[in-house]
Amino acid sequence: MQKTEAIDALAALGQETRLDVFRLLVQAGPQGLPAGEVAARLGVVQNTASAHLKVLSQSGMIRAEREGRIIRYTADMTGFRDLLAFLLEDCCNGNPDLCRPAIEAATCHC
Repeated sequence: MQKTEAIDALAALGQETRLDVFRLLVQAGPQGLPAGEVAARLGVVQNTASAHLKVLSQSGMIRAEREGRIIRYTADMTGFRDLLAFLLEDCCNGNPDLCRPAIEAATCHC
């Protein structure tokens, strides 16, 4: 990931509703959610949700897939992993034990 891509991703996640959308889609897993359900679960109007989904999609944090008239969104875990890798690149000046708590916190304990 390049610096400009990381900045776009962080800016997309740096807004309250978009962060809520991303976390909701992470919780939904690989099946994702239709745009209307995202809006309903977060209590936002459809066009506002669509605007936030577009920003997240353009930043590489989520993916959209059309299913007829419905657009289903999923968290792009590859994009998120790339962001984490960018942030932790050259972590701890060669002492990986200092980074281990951050890595463990980001690891799914499902």
